Order: sequence, then structure tokens, then C-alpha cells
Amino acid sequence: MPSRRRRRVGALAVAAAALVSGVAAAPTAATAAGHHGARHTVQPGESVQAAVDAAKPGDVVVLAPGTYRESVQITTSDITLRGAGPGTVIAPPADAERRRAEHACAKGGNGICVIGTKDARVSGVTIRSLTVSGFAKGGLWASHTDGLTVRQVTAEKNGTWGIGQEASTRAEFRDNVARGNKDAGIMLTNIVGQEAAAHDSLRSVVADNTLTDNRLGIMLKRIRNVSAQTNEISANCAGIFVVSDESRPGSGDITIRSNDIRENNKYCAKTPRLPAIQGSGIVLTGSDATEIRGNVVKGHHSTTLLAGGIILAESYVGATNTNNVIEHNTVTDNTAADLVDRGNGSGNTFARNECASSKPGGLC
Repeated sequence: MPSRRRRRVGALAVAAAALVSGVAAAPTAATAAGHHGARHTVQPGESVQAAVDAAKPGDVVVLAPGTYRESVQITTSDITLRGAGPGTVIAPPADAERRRAEHACAKGGNGICVIGTKDARVSGVTIRSLTVSGFAKGGLWASHTDGLTVRQVTAEKNGTWGIGQEASTRAEFRDNVARGNKDAGIMLTNIVGQEAAAHDSLRSVVADNTLTDNRLGIMLKRIRNVSAQTNEISANCAGIFVVSDESRPGSGDITIRSNDIRENNKYCAKTPRLPAIQGSGIVLTGSDATEIRGNVVKGHHSTTLLAGGIILAESYVGATNTNNVIEHNTVTDNTAADLVDRGNGSGNTFARNECASSKPGGLC
């Protein structure tokens, strides 16, 4: 894993240098025809939202390094919002009155929003190579989108999730950093604020991200048909958390593969729907046909209800885990145990895991 991180950091540094060079050569507020459409260049002090509003499908909005104090709402398909690396920062405006007078994204306390509707999804949007920090709610939020790509984004110190989406399909979240967010680093769900059947994400992917010091590293809530793979997850209250409720179908058809999940021992107090969380690696609460394979899950320690390496438990409304496969994982140095099955589900398989302890016994 460390060698993979060094290769990725080196690649990002080269990419950032190329982006900075490209931005420096472009005139302020320029629009230049290119292979994929026009390029709109924005400098600090200029409006990102104005450039986004002017963009047409196929256009690229390029942000020079610097801080942009505004929220940005995207409702046009097939556009790209691209910064020059972590030094391009989207941050809350200082003027609260101005924030309240802006679009729905700003009024909701979010940093960047990609917003469609049930009948008119926003598709093919790409957001990359920037930081979104310090917003009251989400850093980056997507609703009713298809084919959203989020890459090389740092989402930090936001009031709920770092990066999140609802009711969306075929998304790719890759090579991002989410740290210090009050809820999940990355969260995928069916719909926020409603009880409803799990949403089919049509193979959305959460891969190669670094998730640290959040409440949860990755939260998959009432969602199906998604994969979380090759992420580095540490120092959260829990690493990966899968949640269902009484609606059917529940969460499931999820692949959790080849993640490095270590020492998620931060303490998070209980909420109306979850007990206190600390020392949890991978937690399934009401999942069906999820595959957990090839992960490294180490160093989780707590006396809370959901403590351990890989934990199966009933959800807060009693939804059980069924037909899940937990195989070929390295799960060591975890308490209450490396493998924990607290639920009343059926058809769950534990096989060929490297582990030393389980509750009940016999799972290793």
C-alpha cells in the first residue's frame, strides 16, 4: 500500500504541475475553443458560478490556484470543473447574507453541488483537482446524476459528509482525499431524509481514495450495486459502514475488495439511529449478497457494540444480514474480535480469512 500511495502522489504532482502551467498561460476569463468544447478560465476574485452558468455541454471550466469564496451549483450535463490541484480551494463566502441569497446549493450549506431531477438527470459531469473545505453541510453533493466523475478532490472539515450523492447512477469517485468531516468521508445513498427501498447505483465505484478522521470513512446507505475497492481508510470511528432499514430491497449486491482499513479508533457518540461507534473496521447492518474479499483490517480496539474487524449486526430497525460472503481477508489485532456476527441473519459465509478471534467462535 505505501508504494501505491507514493506512485499516486507522484502522478498527482506531475498532473498538478501541468495544470498550473496550462492555467498560467491562459488569459483571465478567456474562452478558447478546444477538442471537447470551450475552455472558461477563472482567476481568484472572479465568479466560478458565472463561468459554470456560461458553460455548455462539452465545455471545461478551469480554476487557477487560489481561494474562491462561494458555493458552485452545476445543472448542465457534460461539463468539467477542474482546478490546479489542492491549492485551488472552494470555501464558504464570508458574507452570510450573500450566501442565503444565492442558489439552493449555497442555501443548503454545501460547497459544490451537481443537481438534476428525477425526470431530468444531469449526466457526464467531471469535477477534479481541487479542494472544497469548511462548508456547514457537504463539501461536494450530487443528486439525480448519471456518470458523475470526481477525481483528485480534497474534501475536508465539512459539517456532514465530504463527498456524497443520492439517487444517482454510474458514478466514479477515485483518488480523492476526505478528512476531518463530521459525518462520512464519502457517502452514497438512495435519498436523504426519506425511508425508501435501496437505490440501484448501476455499478458506481469508490476506489483509491484516502479517508481519515471522519465519522465514517465510507457510508453505503440503502444502496445496491456499488463497489468500494483499494481505498486507504484510517483514524475514523468506523472504516466502511453499510446500512439498511425496513424497506425492501435493502442494501446489497456490494463489493468491498482490497481496501487497507487500519486503526479506526476515533470515538463518535451515539445518534438517534446508531450506537456510539469506535474501533470498527467493516460493518454490515442489514446487507444482502455483499462480498467482502481481500481486505486488510487491522488494529481496531473498543468496547462499543459494533467494535471489531469485520462486524455483521442487525440494523437499528432489525434488518438482518443475509447471504454475504466474507473471504480471503487479513483481519488481525482487533477487539472485541477480528470477525463478529451479532445478527440473526442467514446464509452468511466466512471462509479462508486470516484471523485469530471471532464472536461467536469458529468463524476463523
